[in-house]
Amino acid sequence: MSQRTFYYFDNNATTRVAPEVVEAMLPFLTEYWGNPSSAYHFGNQVFKHVENARSKVAELIHADPREIVFTSCGTESNNAAIHSAIIVQPNKRHVITTAVEHSANINFGEYLQKRGYEVTFLPVESDGSLDLHLLEKSIRPDTAIVSVMWANNETGVIFPIEEVAAICRSKGVLFHTDAVQTPGKIKIDVKSVGADFLSLSAHKLHAPKGIGMLYVKRRTKYQPYVIGGHQERGRRGGTENVASVIGFGRAAELAMAHLNEENTRVRALRDRLENTILSSISHTSRNGCRDSRLPNTSNIAFDFIEAEAVLMLLDQAGICASSGSACTTGSLDPSHVLSAMGLTPMRARGSVRFSLGIYNTDQDVDFLLEKLPPIVAKLRSISPLNPDHPDNTSYDIEAARTKHEQDMANATSEKDVEVASV
Repeated sequence: MSQRTFYYFDNNATTRVAPEVVEAMLPFLTEYWGNPSSAYHFGNQVFKHVENARSKVAELIHADPREIVFTSCGTESNNAAIHSAIIVQPNKRHVITTAVEHSANINFGEYLQKRGYEVTFLPVESDGSLDLHLLEKSIRPDTAIVSVMWANNETGVIFPIEEVAAICRSKGVLFHTDAVQTPGKIKIDVKSVGADFLSLSAHKLHAPKGIGMLYVKRRTKYQPYVIGGHQERGRRGGTENVASVIGFGRAAELAMAHLNEENTRVRALRDRLENTILSSISHTSRNGCRDSRLPNTSNIAFDFIEAEAVLMLLDQAGICASSGSACTTGSLDPSHVLSAMGLTPMRARGSVRFSLGIYNTDQDVDFLLEKLPPIVAKLRSISPLNPDHPDNTSYDIEAARTKHEQDMANATSEKDVEVASV
């Protein structure tokens, strides 16, 4: 079967596994397949390779290798950090996070609320930024942990993590950051940041899916989330995913090597793509602040049309992009991130995220810029939301918005009923 040519602009969802990573992993699928916990030499030599990979991942964030706990993904790492904080501090039943976190935090926070914990979801400004004064005022004597992502996966907006950590430290509260989107794009130094916990996921930096990492600062009390054997120095049970751990280590090396490229060539590609869209396609706007943002991410609102329709036609042209987090794909609800920033449901549903990576080229951007304008024009020409639609000579945009949002709400309700009856 011939492989379809495609142009990939969804690197915040996942990244291509680098050839160098595949090469590093293969021996541990074919030759060095022993259990690293085994006492004999065949297993022990695998253990040494795992520890070497741990050192490489530790170097990526300037940590001690003993502070690295390998997990299955970023979601597990996030859950594990918050879970540990509330277990080791049973008298503290309050958690603070933000309204724009990954679903790993949002849904875990809602889970805790159902079990009697209080969770504060801090709002954000219209540009996606965080009010640090509100954060400081929200910390209470019974706050167990503050969990704030380093960079938002949908808009790329970067939070002032050093300042957040300093506030938590002054209040004597544990601090965790979901740094999944940052490796290779932002220099990570946990010592200067001052975080107690930090999460990474390998598939965001050109390694396989199914392997993540939780940094646990030395001398921080920690209760394992996955209980089993004595792997990971007793902090996470289960036989290590050796080949993927090795791949994670190699990817960490590559991420450090690519830091300058992400912040120069990839940033220039992103800026050219974004600026051309905003200047050549009417009724478009950027979601999120312009400057304090990941160098690869652009989230654009296209008025009067649905992002899902844009994405469908882009897909037919061989272009991969998204309307938000891959973990919420299939939901009829507008993005919780864009909603928290104050976007109307209609504008949020018309927003598309383009996230670039080191494998993107000028030719990729040229192709997208060639295909996107006629797609938007075609969809607007048939959209009942478009005030320039030929049938809308006396168009009431507010009435159209209200009707559209009511239709979507009804569709959501019908979907909920259907799911509940399965």
